[in-house]
Amino acid sequence: MRIASYITSDGTASYGVARDGRLHDVGADFRARHADLRAVLAAGALDELAAAAGQGGELAQEEVTLVSPIPSPDKIICIGLNYMTHIRETGRDKPEKPSIFTRYPSSVVGHAQPMIRPKASDWFDYEGELAVIIGTPGRDIAEADALAHVAGYACFNDGSIRDYQRHTSQFWAGKNFVDSGAMGPWLVTADELTDPAAQTMETRLNGEVVQSTPIADLAFGIPELIAYLSIVTELLPGDVIATGTPSGVGLFREPKLFMKDGDHVEVEISGIGTLANPIRDQA
Repeated sequence: MRIASYITSDGTASYGVARDGRLHDVGADFRARHADLRAVLAAGALDELAAAAGQGGELAQEEVTLVSPIPSPDKIICIGLNYMTHIRETGRDKPEKPSIFTRYPSSVVGHAQPMIRPKASDWFDYEGELAVIIGTPGRDIAEADALAHVAGYACFNDGSIRDYQRHTSQFWAGKNFVDSGAMGPWLVTADELTDPAAQTMETRLNGEVVQSTPIADLAFGIPELIAYLSIVTELLPGDVIATGTPSGVGLFREPKLFMKDGDHVEVEISGIGTLANPIRDQA
């Protein structure tokens, strides 16, 4: 099942199942019980959502404004240096433990919405990633049990303001500019995407392939990440784990390749779809 979150033309925040090129809205009665997709996951109500799809009618994707599938997660946890090809292009060794930073929900837009290059910098880089969305809460989760806690997956673009990222050893400053990242176009449930490690990812900038990788190249796999993170914090329904980017980022190209106003960036993951965003300068 593919579940999208969106704002309708009358300003209503809603969600529904993407099927046959249409959005099958869950309707007002269902939203009264479960305000958003995060609430659905917290209630363990995915089966109810599937049954309710279409009760609010059908919409064309062009009729709505798509937002991140989880518009207000409790936390967005990002993993740095987590593809072996990317680790090698930075000239570093594989970390002993995952490198972790966080993003705020305000830094993430949905499919087809502009990613914003801030006035403060022209070092705006793309980072195609696989996002993991937690469905079942847990603390101290064993690797063997980790995938049972996953609700689904989405495409993620960890848009990075590279000079601010490099101001200190902490990545936070380069990762949280408003509307600088993206997630979508929808959440694909784990029962539909049973083996994320078997998928491939490709990032394209203005139609040119700039990143291409098998997800299996992850230095720390999804079960290992979930187990490690759950030692530190309780993972909650709707939490997002952005699992890292492969080689090919603009920072390590010569000459450097950064996104600018008028560009178009796409992150495609097999089994999920394509997250596409225009690039715009901050007003």
